[in-house]
Amino acid sequence: MQVLVLNSGSSSLKFQLFTMPEETIVCSGVVERIGFTDARFKFNSELLNVETETKVLTHKAALKLVSKHLLNKKEGVLKSAEDIKIVGHRVVHGGMYFNDTVQITADVKEKIKSLSSLAPLHNPANLEGIMVAETIFPSAKQVAVFDTAFLQSIPEKAYKYAIPNEFLTKHNIRMYGFHGTSHKYVSEQANSFLNKKESKIITIHLGNGCSMTAVKNGKSVDHSMGFSPLEGLIMGTRSGTIDPSVIFHLKDSLGYSMKQINALLNKESGMLGLTGYSDLRDIELKASEGNAECKLALQMNAYRIKKYIGSYATILNGLDAIVFTAGIGENSSLIRKLVCDDLDFLDITLDEAKNNLRSKNLRAINSDASKVKILVVPTNEELEIAKQSVRLFVN
Repeated sequence: MQVLVLNSGSSSLKFQLFTMPEETIVCSGVVERIGFTDARFKFNSELLNVETETKVLTHKAALKLVSKHLLNKKEGVLKSAEDIKIVGHRVVHGGMYFNDTVQITADVKEKIKSLSSLAPLHNPANLEGIMVAETIFPSAKQVAVFDTAFLQSIPEKAYKYAIPNEFLTKHNIRMYGFHGTSHKYVSEQANSFLNKKESKIITIHLGNGCSMTAVKNGKSVDHSMGFSPLEGLIMGTRSGTIDPSVIFHLKDSLGYSMKQINALLNKESGMLGLTGYSDLRDIELKASEGNAECKLALQMNAYRIKKYIGSYATILNGLDAIVFTAGIGENSSLIRKLVCDDLDFLDITLDEAKNNLRSKNLRAINSDASKVKILVVPTNEELEIAKQSVRLFVN
């Protein structure tokens, strides 16, 4: 069975084509900088490797570009669009509507649209990816896999805010959390590595968006993001947790509109606001050259992560492993070192030689003396989406 997985971001489209249930990757790639004349397109298969800049102004154009290469007569991997049996879509926010994977219907699309205000950078792009895929692959079953689903097991004492009850009961205002597909995948990989029936794990997803989850016996029990993806850790352009009074001060004393504040906290803050750069590779380079703002931003980033590790170790009443994943978590030995320094009290000690080694495989980077495992687990949200999509129809 051919399963195409689409991960539509605000200005990007990641894709992987799998043969299932073998979990074989047929091809993969990404379209970045959608909306620009110099968009970047990558397509990798056994017969064809493309990396180029081209004009891609819409998600529809991006998916058409992908399908053109999938169906290339000489070097394509499909004979026709009908070969795709399932298209699995990553959808960031499922609200209280969805606690599992679902086949997409008109009602599902309407609910995804209604939640766009809660994830304005993601849900609209996710929905557009769905609508475009329906036109290009009309015979395929369209499936939505929600980032919030894995986090539905978090108990009420953790997800409820200390505001009047009616805001939860009437307006569904609560902590939802995000990156659930990634946290689910890497926590399962970590559990398999630990080979324990019962486990206490903290998963740390560090990319442009960052989040952490406390996972007990395979179930999430707490999470760093909240009602929206804005809360929690310091991210590429998002502020993370901030005193709500700052918003009132920006509006009432400094004259900012609510639209400006929303843009400030979501798109102009985080590492970008602290350093002028949103890409951690640039920040690490500038820090190594002596840039004081970049040095401080890295320390702040790691400090925030440490606070959550301490908090979650308490909630879990112990700890078997911490897991680093996603682009920064998998590739930045510096961030991992800054996070793990001075955590001896929790029996977390890093082996710097292991930490500095590069690998695409799951690996332990803790010292032999460390009672808590420090794992680097490459995430594979696309494979998890493919598995959940197939499971929907097989079971």
